[in-house]
Amino acid sequence: MQRSKNFDNLVNLSLGRNVSILELEFERNTQKFPLKMNGLSSRGKKLMDEKRQLRIRYRGNRSTIGLLLLVLLLGLLFAGCDQGSSDGVVPKPDLPKQLKTPGARSTRPKIIALGDSLTAGFGLTEKESFPFLLQQLIDKDGLDFEVVNAGVSGDTSLGGLERADWVLGQDNAKVLILELGANDLLRAVPVEEMRKNLDAIIVKAKAKGMEVLLCGMLAPNTMGETYQREFVKVFPQLADKHGVAFMPFILDGVALDKELNQPDGIHPNAKGEVIMTANVYKELKPILVKLTKASSKG
Repeated sequence: MQRSKNFDNLVNLSLGRNVSILELEFERNTQKFPLKMNGLSSRGKKLMDEKRQLRIRYRGNRSTIGLLLLVLLLGLLFAGCDQGSSDGVVPKPDLPKQLKTPGARSTRPKIIALGDSLTAGFGLTEKESFPFLLQQLIDKDGLDFEVVNAGVSGDTSLGGLERADWVLGQDNAKVLILELGANDLLRAVPVEEMRKNLDAIIVKAKAKGMEVLLCGMLAPNTMGETYQREFVKVFPQLADKHGVAFMPFILDGVALDKELNQPDGIHPNAKGEVIMTANVYKELKPILVKLTKASSKG
């Protein structure tokens, strides 16, 4: 249903008692329009672009207010991969927290997974997320490394660069998995800007003596042939320039498969996340084996 250009927007939010259910609806005069979570990003973006003021009404106990505001903010700005403000300014996200994994020890060499919602595990539980699954594969093979989930949903290459010093500065950081670019694509960020940002992140990691695995991303032809071609070329060119490991497409075997993706058609579901993790580990394992052998000799 088309929305009129002149009406006040009212957002009603309510949380279930278990603080796991978020219900939203837009109200135009006396008509109400339910809004599901998977549609929040695009509609929220339109409201932001129109610079309409959102009034918030909530039901729940006071302890949920902070969580509610955080959820709304993430939904409007970061939840889907198509978010952004009308003036093109990329919001600076919160710094990531270290993923807590069974048996993790602070002295273990760190694998920093720096990325967007694909790394963060958008729409999934922590135990379904790629960094957690990756930790399980590493532990199964007896490799002594700890995965740090430095993924932030909605992040672009610029956002990753802004966080890089803090993220890469963690004690005993040995490997960087760099998974960024999808949101640059969806925002049509100039390819050369994305290249510059990714290049700077790799330089920072190499300066710290870290191994790097660069994850590539493909672009649809709807972006135009020139943009598509130049975007896809950035990743292998950077890998060649810096001599780092490279995987052409992190969503290989997952993209466009309805059985392996969430309803938004963009983010992997739990089954898809297993395949995506296997894609990454196939390229990551040789790096970890090499580091382990070098450490035993040293």
